[in-house]
Amino acid sequence: PMGATLPITAKSSAPDLLVWAAQDPDSLPLQRLQVIKGWVDDSGESRELTYDVACSDGLAVDPQTHRCPDNGAGVNPTDCTPTGNAGAPQLVSLWRDPDFDPGQRAFYYARVLENPGCRWSSYDILAAGDSITPAYQVPRVIQERAWSSPVWLQPTGEKPQ
Repeated sequence: PMGATLPITAKSSAPDLLVWAAQDPDSLPLQRLQVIKGWVDDSGESRELTYDVACSDGLAVDPQTHRCPDNGAGVNPTDCTPTGNAGAPQLVSLWRDPDFDPGQRAFYYARVLENPGCRWSSYDILAAGDSITPAYQVPRVIQERAWSSPVWLQPTGEKPQ
């Protein structure tokens, strides 16, 4: 369950994570779905690893890099119209950590990325007819994302931190 702590034993197998995201009806199609794993290594350093777990447009996750190929979606920054007919209204995956260690305290959370789109300030500039210049330079095109609460793995016998 999202936001929960799952106790694990030395005999535990990797948990199956069902991740599912749906497009906001007032936003752009979805490009990829990810699971982010975090842990502290043996030297005390915090680590994170990102796994793409579902790709839009029938594309497959590369088994070596754990990444989706580019789906070809883009945006014209001069008028904020989407380019390329790509993306998905929803993405879903049943995922299992290929590097699971039952003795390791870890967390997982899901993240979904939309196709690229214009930043809100780009629409303001368009509405003003390019007669304004932002006080600071920011990218006109961004990639919106949403994320879940984490699921925590707690080896049995350890005190929660």
